[in-house]
Amino acid sequence: MSGVEELPLIAIYADESCLGNGREGDSPGGAAGVIEYMNAATDRLTRWDYWISEPSTTNNRMALRSAIEAFNVIGKKGGRFRVLFTSDSQYLVKGMTEWIFGWASRGWRRSGGEIENLPLWQELIEAARPHRIQWQWVKGHAGHPQNEFANDLAVAAAREQSTSTGARTSEFDAWLETQRTKKRLRVDPAPFPAGRPFVATRALPVIRPAITV
Repeated sequence: MSGVEELPLIAIYADESCLGNGREGDSPGGAAGVIEYMNAATDRLTRWDYWISEPSTTNNRMALRSAIEAFNVIGKKGGRFRVLFTSDSQYLVKGMTEWIFGWASRGWRRSGGEIENLPLWQELIEAARPHRIQWQWVKGHAGHPQNEFANDLAVAAAREQSTSTGARTSEFDAWLETQRTKKRLRVDPAPFPAGRPFVATRALPVIRPAITV
C-alpha cells in the first residue's frame, strides 16, 4: 500500500517493571521505552526516552502502559507513522497481534470470562489506531541493548516513582558506553529498520461496549 509506505518510520523499544509483582502489599511499577527516528535527509539517527510509573500495579498492566505512553508521545500534533514496536512482553505482543481480534468478535469478552485490563487494552487500541504497526517480540534480559536500556529506565521509574512527562533527549549512548566499559554488553544496538520489509498488523478492531450477561 503506497499510503502506508509514505508514512515516516519509527522504531520503539519498550519494557516494564513491577517491583514485588505478585506479593502482598504495594507493588510499584514503571514502564519505559526508547524511540528512534532516522532523518532521511541527513541520515542521522535521533533517540528519545520516555517513562512513567504507578505506585501499585502489575507487570501486565505496565506492559500495556509502555505502549500507550509511546503512542501518546509520537501521536502528539496528529503525527502518523509506521512503527516497529519491540517488547519482551508476550502478553502485549500476542494481545495486539492475536487476542484483541477474538475479543472484539465476542463483544469484548474471552471464553474464560472477563478480560484482564480491558480499559487499558482499549485505550491502547485507540492510541495505536492512527499508525501502522509491526509488533516484534524479543527475549528479555538476553543482552539486546535497546531492550536492556528500556528495562533499566522502567526499573528506575518504578523505584523513584517518576515520569518523564513526554519524551526527553535519550541517554542511550552514555548508558551503552557505561555497559561496555563494565563489560556487561558486547552486542551492538539493533540497527534502524529502514530498508527491511515492514509487515503491519491488520486493521485494529472497532471498540464497542462489552456484552453484558
